[in-house]
Amino acid sequence: MSVDTLPISIGFGGGAELLFGNKKNFAISLPVQEITKWQISDLLKWIQDNLLKERPELFIQDNSVRPGILVLINDVDWELMDTINYVIQPNDEIVFISTLHGG
Repeated sequence: MSVDTLPISIGFGGGAELLFGNKKNFAISLPVQEITKWQISDLLKWIQDNLLKERPELFIQDNSVRPGILVLINDVDWELMDTINYVIQPNDEIVFISTLHGG
């Protein structure tokens, strides 16, 4: 049986949700890529093109997230999971939490 989508959950918190129409959780199905697997770097581009509503400079910087955004993959800091090179697995939960607050 051929699976043509990769189901994952994406969450935003700590104010990051404000950039995404004030929505905190998304259940999405990414199209399966035949040649390469989905990595977090690919997901960040997809998020920017499909979910981000405003001010991309507050979320994306270069090929990664802006400093001050904590990324958790299945409740584990992405620093322990090879950051943008992590290969996304079915039903992964990926959460972006802003640790930056205005004063």
